[in-house]
Amino acid sequence: MVPWADRLPVTPPRGNAAAGVTIRNMPQVTIEQAMQLASRHYAGGNLRAAGEICRSILDVLPDHAPATHLLGLIAHQKGDQAAAVELLYRSIRLDPACSEYYSNCGGVLRMLGRFDEALACLQQAVALDPDNASALNNLAIELSSRGQHDQAIDAWRRAIALEPRDCRYHQGLGCALTEVGLLDEAIASLQHAIELDADFVPAYSSLLLAFNYHPRSTPAFLLEQHRRFARRFAEPLTAAAAACGNNPDPDRTLRIGYVSGDFRRHSVMYFLEPILRHHDRSAFDVFCYSTCAWADQVTDRLRQCASQFRDIAALDDEAAAALVRSDAIDILVDLSGHMSGGRLLVFARKPAPVQVSYLGYPSTTAMSAIDYRITDAAADPPGMTDAYFSERLLRLPQTFLCYGPPSDAPDVAPPPFEIDDRVTFGSFNMLAKLTPQTIAAWARILAAVSGSRLLLKCGPLGSAPTATRITAAFAGHGIAADRLILMGHIDSHSEHLAAYGRIDIALDSFPYNGATTTCEAMWMGVPVVALAGETHHARVGVSLLTAVGLPELIAHDIDDYVRLAVELAQDRGRLTRLRREMRPRMAQSALTDGGRFSGSLEAVYRRIWREWCARRTCSPA
Repeated sequence: MVPWADRLPVTPPRGNAAAGVTIRNMPQVTIEQAMQLASRHYAGGNLRAAGEICRSILDVLPDHAPATHLLGLIAHQKGDQAAAVELLYRSIRLDPACSEYYSNCGGVLRMLGRFDEALACLQQAVALDPDNASALNNLAIELSSRGQHDQAIDAWRRAIALEPRDCRYHQGLGCALTEVGLLDEAIASLQHAIELDADFVPAYSSLLLAFNYHPRSTPAFLLEQHRRFARRFAEPLTAAAAACGNNPDPDRTLRIGYVSGDFRRHSVMYFLEPILRHHDRSAFDVFCYSTCAWADQVTDRLRQCASQFRDIAALDDEAAAALVRSDAIDILVDLSGHMSGGRLLVFARKPAPVQVSYLGYPSTTAMSAIDYRITDAAADPPGMTDAYFSERLLRLPQTFLCYGPPSDAPDVAPPPFEIDDRVTFGSFNMLAKLTPQTIAAWARILAAVSGSRLLLKCGPLGSAPTATRITAAFAGHGIAADRLILMGHIDSHSEHLAAYGRIDIALDSFPYNGATTTCEAMWMGVPVVALAGETHHARVGVSLLTAVGLPELIAHDIDDYVRLAVELAQDRGRLTRLRREMRPRMAQSALTDGGRFSGSLEAVYRRIWREWCARRTCSPA
């Protein structure tokens, strides 16, 4: 998770310094002195005073670039992004040689989802001043969001060389290193960010996420690391939280709130949208709280599924919690955890009487403010994982996931082996999930199936340095580069799905399984071989394959995993049948039955609400 800066930097005054201006209750001062005062007011949060001074300057000098630019930053801080962009662009026209102007304008454009314009501004900022660490940081954030992680890593390293004590740059670098699968380096960078600023919450969240991917992280280790975060940041807030005054009527219409950074085209929404569409509106009012700063067509669609859709990206945690409390939410559901857009410290303030963790994050929050976690008996068998969650596990009757097949999915393609008479394995999982153990197992599979290939697809593989590193990892196991097909990001979602048509068998990653990638593969007719582990994120494949009635594709150790993949590759009649059956099998399963799934989820919501009501009514006044 790479958050944008809370406050864009103030550009120092440039030019026109000799002229004078009169400021309210002050004698005439120079333009330079006025700008310095305006900048101090802005930095101190006094936006009104800063704005008054800037407007006084512009009354005297209408083309004063620094005052125009600072007014743009003030508009940004007030949430008027359209006005901010207009003013920031005007300051650029007035002073096209100022790197900071381009950098700040690029930051606001990115918040508005105008990504191409943002990239152009940020590239120009760095071109004008290659030693502008802030501009390098902003450019790196934009590059990383585009999947250009190697370029982002280079920009962050340049920023760190210029300003080595800025914790934000180390956090950004750690996030990008996580994305390309360099987990040891990522963890070291994130730990250094925390050493520089022990109160920098985003770095802690990024570190916890990286620990989830690391193959040496045990369940006990993950639990303790999350407890450390909770003790430091969450528990003091929870202890100070006031009790909620919600009406303890067990049978009334309930207000359900979903908090996510992914109310847009994102993998989480393939699993949430069916729930939102099928909620019983006679029994549940649905509130969505979006922590994402930009929207797209999916956002517009999701707005129509909710009783209320709240944009809280610009609110701090205290204000966001106050909004939830004023909405009288009964059950608040976190969908992000420590992922990008996560706002766990809103939950720490206990703005709703019942709080639940679900869907987006694979580990415990270890926060006493979050009461429950939604799962199923395949992903979390009773007695296997309960001890590693502070939350009480609520197991849905069939699967904890409900997949909404994309409307732009192309038809299932014929098996690739029918075209060139050799089997193609594949994985579209992110590189952080491709552990050395995973690569070693895949190499064994390729060695055992003569002529077979492996297609890997994810954004960072479009970069030569990352592709070279992955190729070298397989070469270390005796697999030549010509046995690999490496693909980067594809902008068109339908074309992304069509790429599954080049795969005969999908190989799930371990110990961190795929979720969206597994569902996409099966919907496109591709069977998936998965390895069952002992933690939730190592058993998502178990849950999905069980839900579609294919437990025979679940392995229980690495040797079994290799054997299942090899035997499936050698049984071409079975591959052909599975290709034909996978989509109908999914369509008829609980995995895609939004109505039945939502009914089960609502029953759980009603049950835990009644439990809260019973505790509330039984408590002494």
